[in-house]
Amino acid sequence: MTDALAKRHIGSLEVSVVGLGCNNFGGRIDEHQTAEVVSAALDAGITFFDTADIYGGTRSEELLGRALGKHRDEVMVATKFGMPVDAERTGAKPAYVRRAVEESLRRLGTDHVDLYQLHRPDPETPMADTLAALDELVRAGKVREIGCSNFSAAQIREAQAAVRQGAARFISVQNEYSLLKREPELEVLPECDRLALAFIPYFPLSSGVLTGKYRRGEPPPSGTRLAGVPTGRPDSPLSDQTLSVVEALEAFAARNGHSVLELAIAWLVMQPMVASVIAGATAPVQVSANAKASSWVLTAAQLDEVDEVAPAH
Repeated sequence: MTDALAKRHIGSLEVSVVGLGCNNFGGRIDEHQTAEVVSAALDAGITFFDTADIYGGTRSEELLGRALGKHRDEVMVATKFGMPVDAERTGAKPAYVRRAVEESLRRLGTDHVDLYQLHRPDPETPMADTLAALDELVRAGKVREIGCSNFSAAQIREAQAAVRQGAARFISVQNEYSLLKREPELEVLPECDRLALAFIPYFPLSSGVLTGKYRRGEPPPSGTRLAGVPTGRPDSPLSDQTLSVVEALEAFAARNGHSVLELAIAWLVMQPMVASVIAGATAPVQVSANAKASSWVLTAAQLDEVDEVAPAH
């Protein structure tokens, strides 16, 4: 492993400023390919690996655990629970919280999860009940820190208000955020700032749209995440309006000697509440590119120019 990447904190956890999203493991890539991607991440200095119990039909956790092997104690492993694994295993009721963590620990082949995240709010379970169960896991040493994902600002406030004095609280929020999806700037990021919560952006490359692989007037390449998605329509992630923004961002990046992918990651790294940019990958070369992108430090003038091209809300 190298120490080339800068480090930031998610609560008590020190993580690399670029992490690896593991949603492709066990789905788009098999065990051998997963091992190659994880090895490349370790070589690039990535120390933060983010998965979930539902990724790859529960196989992502298994493949990640095996790929990390002897390096487990050198990295921070985050996983999530709450979305349906099946009809019985879903939600955030205390009994299921306890079951879900045991199953994740077994699949990961570890005795603790560094960051355990509620994947989405559960309207059927009082937040105080979920937090009490998560606090038990922290006190038992099975979980080091807890976080939430896909929460609105109001839900973040509700969760903070439900914490018992001295008990574990959410220390991070993981929501979608990219140059093409800037909604968190309206309310969620200010709330994270107010409560001193780390923010973890997922889909930083907007499902690959910010890699430059999708072109106006051309069908999405086969094998890509958006293969088969209709183009041109206003409601499409590959609408003409979106691709126009991407083309302008590409031109800006090229004028500064970079790719649009490097811009997408470097720009997120510059956002003050962002702790680690978790980009997925299906090949080692992608991991290396994602890690390298964080070295571009944009100037204030460059950030202003980006805002003109891809306006904030």
